[in-house]
Amino acid sequence: MRVDQIIQGVELLGSVAVLVPYAASQFRRMDPSRLPYTLLNLIGSGTLAIIAIILRQWGFLLLEGAWALVSLWSATRLLRRKSTGSRDGPAPRPPGAGRHRGRRR
Repeated sequence: MRVDQIIQGVELLGSVAVLVPYAASQFRRMDPSRLPYTLLNLIGSGTLAIIAIILRQWGFLLLEGAWALVSLWSATRLLRRKSTGSRDGPAPRPPGAGRHRGRRR
């Protein structure tokens, strides 16, 4: 097997790791605020970012590198919450958050 065939196979696996959770979330089979979704995105986008470096595809690296960094941040946040016993979803909003308040004059 040639190196370019191996890279192509790994690239396909990385793409599947990003697309499967996305499709699952669209069909309400996977919650994007949960760790499995985030980890699959991290693995897939990280793999694709590494391939982009190898192939010197800088635009692709920008896209997948940014995706991987956001996924890493989200996974870290979820893992910290899990280790402290908090729930594995978005943080609860404080009372009154998000309500529109008029300006004082």
